[in-house]
Amino acid sequence: MVTDESDDRGALRPSQRQQRILTQVIKQGSVRNEELAEQFGVSVMTILRDVTALDRQGLLRRTRGGASVEPSALFESSVIVRLESQAAAKRAIARAVLQYVEPGQAIMLDDSTTGIHFARMLRDAGPATVISNFLPIIRELKGAPGIRLIGLGGMYHEAGDAFLGGMTVDAIRGLSVDLTVLSTSAITAGTCYHQTQDTVSFKRAMMDVAAKRILYVDHTKFERRALHALAPLTDFDLVIVDEDTPKSVLKDLYDRQVTIEVAKTG
Repeated sequence: MVTDESDDRGALRPSQRQQRILTQVIKQGSVRNEELAEQFGVSVMTILRDVTALDRQGLLRRTRGGASVEPSALFESSVIVRLESQAAAKRAIARAVLQYVEPGQAIMLDDSTTGIHFARMLRDAGPATVISNFLPIIRELKGAPGIRLIGLGGMYHEAGDAFLGGMTVDAIRGLSVDLTVLSTSAITAGTCYHQTQDTVSFKRAMMDVAAKRILYVDHTKFERRALHALAPLTDFDLVIVDEDTPKSVLKDLYDRQVTIEVAKTG
């Protein structure tokens, strides 16, 4: 399908074309190189170079003959994609977590996009100390009255807009917090999984230094797989899910003696 911007499509600079390619892939979930070549009036080889560049930035995943932003066992979608996905459910889950926040607590948040929604709600829920490795959360809370911010440094990952690695883990292990709130990429057989070991090490450290642990996940996480195990769901004091989580999944969690709360979007 040719867009209404097709008159100057061949004159686009590579950076402009790549941004439009990313927008198209986000909109559709996945797309074929031939479709993109026709849409932008360039060769398939040019599209392949663009897709490869975006893949190297971690913004999408290069597939056989195309590109995708859908997560896999080794690929986590970028922040741009994750923030738009299941937004209503994430806001409901974030509201549910807010009731467990007490004034003056030290709260550690991970690089989950649900955390962005939670941070927006925390702005008016201070006083609190918020610790995070995730730049979007830090930006959301900058200047918020009553919020003391601690940023966790380390190796910057552009696709995730966050800091990870050994320096981040060391910084976490020097702290003790009242509440850790985090998400996960995938849940299989009652266990949380992530695509990279760096993420697992970071989140394991978050869990280890917290007096209370809350996991928040929307229903899509139960449909995915990832490579590296983080922890069983029973390691969390509470798991908050959205109301679209299938009854069969909820029954399995109850059978595993997982403490669950279902967040209502209404």
